[in-house]
Amino acid sequence: MAGPRHFLQLKDLARDELAYLFDRTRTIKARFKAYQRYWPLQDRTLVMIFEKASTRTRLSFEAGMHQLGGSAIYLNTRDSQLGRGEPVEDAAQVISRMSDIVMIRTFEQEIIERFAGHSRVPVINGLTNEYHPCQILADIFTYIEHRGAIQGRTVAWIGDSNNVCNTWLQAAEIFDFKVHVSTPPGYEVEAERAGIHGNSHFREFADPMDATRDADLVTTDVWTSMGFEAENEERMRDFADWQVDADMMRVARPEAVFMHCLPAHRGEEVSAEVIDGAQSVVWDEAENRLHVQKALMEFLLLGRVND
Repeated sequence: MAGPRHFLQLKDLARDELAYLFDRTRTIKARFKAYQRYWPLQDRTLVMIFEKASTRTRLSFEAGMHQLGGSAIYLNTRDSQLGRGEPVEDAAQVISRMSDIVMIRTFEQEIIERFAGHSRVPVINGLTNEYHPCQILADIFTYIEHRGAIQGRTVAWIGDSNNVCNTWLQAAEIFDFKVHVSTPPGYEVEAERAGIHGNSHFREFADPMDATRDADLVTTDVWTSMGFEAENEERMRDFADWQVDADMMRVARPEAVFMHCLPAHRGEEVSAEVIDGAQSVVWDEAENRLHVQKALMEFLLLGRVND
């Protein structure tokens, strides 16, 4: 018998499976907006394990599972044996015998891979230091909603080459679009982590204005990600010229949209004028985490659904 399907990186699903997820997301979101009850996961249980705190990840997974008819259980490693040194492999054996699907938000990618290797049920990456695949599902779906297919488009990533940036680079290979990355010196994309060897979809730019020029989508993230707080003052200085502002958006295409995975710091990585302006789709982007994750959980538990 085949083991469970996991979603630990974006590339764990094939392009046609991701395209299917976007189609399902559209259907599931429409039902939600029409107040139609849809409970395909009735009596199923999601366990959410958090080593890194989050507002959007917890809310979107917990609300999403309830909206699909199931139940969600929140575990923080401070309050469980995982935080007291229980091996990840042992925890996976036990938790997966008591639930139907697991979401983990943690530090190293290796942790979630070890957990998945000993889990009887699907495991979803809610964020690791290396990747944030659920966020990019939501981002691409949001672009499709607003502007159509992302194939052939150009995404400008401005700022820190973090887990979200790494996942954009995976997405570019899968969906055949370009990513222009501009980071301050010393914060460049790590080739091994991002898998960019031979990636013709990726270009680096020293000047963020050059990266943004003629882009269809401009996106960024906080300058100091969780776990790097000790570097905050240094990063404030290093990233000062990498704020996405109105001047930067003006060199992008007129129909370009702005995205940010949130939380945002106005006046740091993005100006208030941009994030609160007409080109910003950040609130749709945030809501779509809910809908794409519902489609993802349905797919991992039930496979393709025709209804």
